[in-house]
Amino acid sequence: MLGKGVVGGGGGTKAPKPSFVSYVRPEEIHTNEKEVTEKEVTLHLLPGEQLLCEASTVLKYVQEDSCQRGICGKLVCTDFKIAFLGDDESALDNDETQFKNKVIGENDITLHCVDQIYGVFDEKKKTLFGQLKKYPEKLIIHCKDLRVFHFCLRYTKEEEVKRIVSGIIHHTLAPKLLKRLFLFSYATAVQNNTATNPKKHTIMFDTLEDWCWELERTKGNAKYRAVSVNEGYRVCERLPAYFVVPTPLPEENVPRFQGHGIPIWCWSCHNGCALLKMSALPKEQDDSILQVQKSFLDGIYKIIHRPPYELVKTEDLSSNFVSLQDIQTAYSKFKQLFLIDNSTEFWDTDIKWFSLLESSSWLDIIRRCLKKAIEIIECLEAQNMNVLLLEENASDLCCLISSLVQVMMDPHCRTRVGFQSLIQKEWIMGGHCFLDRCNHLRQSDKEEVPVFLLFLDCVWQLVHQHPPAFEFTETYLTVLSDSLYIPIFSTFFFNSPHQKDTNMHQRQLSLPLTQSKSSPKRGFFREETDHLIKNLLGKRISKLINSSDELQDNFREFYDSWHSKPTDHHGLLLPHIEGPEIKVWAQRYLRWIPEAQILGGGTVATMSKLLEMMEEVQSLQEKIDERHHRQEALQAEAPSLLRNSVRLSSLFPFALLQRHSSKPVLPTSGWKALGDEEDLAKREDEFVDLGDV
Repeated sequence: MLGKGVVGGGGGTKAPKPSFVSYVRPEEIHTNEKEVTEKEVTLHLLPGEQLLCEASTVLKYVQEDSCQRGICGKLVCTDFKIAFLGDDESALDNDETQFKNKVIGENDITLHCVDQIYGVFDEKKKTLFGQLKKYPEKLIIHCKDLRVFHFCLRYTKEEEVKRIVSGIIHHTLAPKLLKRLFLFSYATAVQNNTATNPKKHTIMFDTLEDWCWELERTKGNAKYRAVSVNEGYRVCERLPAYFVVPTPLPEENVPRFQGHGIPIWCWSCHNGCALLKMSALPKEQDDSILQVQKSFLDGIYKIIHRPPYELVKTEDLSSNFVSLQDIQTAYSKFKQLFLIDNSTEFWDTDIKWFSLLESSSWLDIIRRCLKKAIEIIECLEAQNMNVLLLEENASDLCCLISSLVQVMMDPHCRTRVGFQSLIQKEWIMGGHCFLDRCNHLRQSDKEEVPVFLLFLDCVWQLVHQHPPAFEFTETYLTVLSDSLYIPIFSTFFFNSPHQKDTNMHQRQLSLPLTQSKSSPKRGFFREETDHLIKNLLGKRISKLINSSDELQDNFREFYDSWHSKPTDHHGLLLPHIEGPEIKVWAQRYLRWIPEAQILGGGTVATMSKLLEMMEEVQSLQEKIDERHHRQEALQAEAPSLLRNSVRLSSLFPFALLQRHSSKPVLPTSGWKALGDEEDLAKREDEFVDLGDV
């Protein structure tokens, strides 16, 4: 099990110490039912939150105890969350925890965080959905943050069981309307209590000035300009109100195909090269329209290839990279490794855990994403080429890869404010469909595709390998991933800036929102009828792109050269992408499995941390020894005092200690006052030995 990693508490909510909780067994509930139900527990509601249903005398099982014991209390369902109110809740509140979510408690599950619900009938586990004819004696809830809850309903009143089970199933799994999300109830309740201005902290990119500021920060204002042609979303609801395009591009070209086929600026490198993205043109069957599209693309091509944009490399992420289906399938397999019902199931999967991990392909997809980002960085940094990312809507893989490139190349994006601004620019204003990709509305024809979680996992690999380069820790990333399923943050609950502005500001909730359905065909060119455009741009692209072998050679040379030099944490940052270097994000994925974490730390956690520190000390000692050997070579020409080999003292570089002499390099009057020579040498040796430890 050591290979899985051990979590010392994790992010978000940390489990309390077991000594504060009095556990009971199911039979004890039956014998003391009157005493148990008499206890009063307080439910804390957020502004706008309403209680929907509840059930008393519910036992929440302890996961690591093979479901033999638990805490008795009340199970409630509101329009925001499912909450278990234990009889020992007051004792739990007094427990000091290092990490605690300020919005939801340890036993709270937001409705959007529910992944699957199971019922146990006569010791058989079945998936629950729709209307039930028979109600289970035990309820199991799998969460999207990988928590697993077990509730025993055996001693709950039959009517309460029906209400709570039906209510939970309906409010978590049934399809929803956007206007019925708790997000709007909460926003209405707190709209007069907003005291902070996020623009003081994070650049929101909702004004022309914000984009101009970013252009100036990255020195891209000489070749690119911010435009307001989509102000009021009069051109395209998919694009933000303001964005940046190449300076020679006429503004009248933007509305031609509702913003499709337009190269949009993402970021500029220090050498003047830029990263751009472009979405596909709408599919058409009419030959005359196809000819117009051909002429339009040809004009765009000429613009981005005339000075100062001579060198442009295109990356078609829709056809030459991982697909959304690959991501969805891989994560569906990957998350099953962590949705553990009990200790027995955990140890049963232990022997084949690594083979299951490999077969999920999740870590391989992370490696491919990081590798693709490094390939683009090599073009920008080493070959001085502009890079144009192509995707059907430029709102999924474009967001992922462009963000990774900026995190690796721009140290500003590795600060907390810079990272938040990056997410706002590339994901929120970039039109990533959070509502659809997270399937917040539980639409039956959609499945969750965790593109944003994949991005956070890739960033975690960088944080794990180069922690000094980041202003934030993995706990920040873990809490950020949890925020995807907390419907009080409007950031992650809309498909576009237009959809958010329409619903959050104007509140025109009754108006239907038109959404274009993506074509099932992969590739930047979605239909065979687009062969004319495909051939045209394909020929243009083929002149610019080297052979795959040459690209691989350039990538390997660039990658090896960077890793052969000392790391500059304030400059370019590349991850190791060899197989063993891509690891499981233990804090996020293993934090809820009792067997994989050390509650409250303890001696084992302390020893683990000491071993890490000893390894780091050993590495530093090796560097010191290497420097010492170089210094010995120079001492042949030094004064006689320094001709003998020396070792470093706490006064280095202002004083040195001779290795072969028992006398320290201090005035005689000084060291005689401290004691004789042997005592002083002995003391110094003891100090060095303790320092080595």
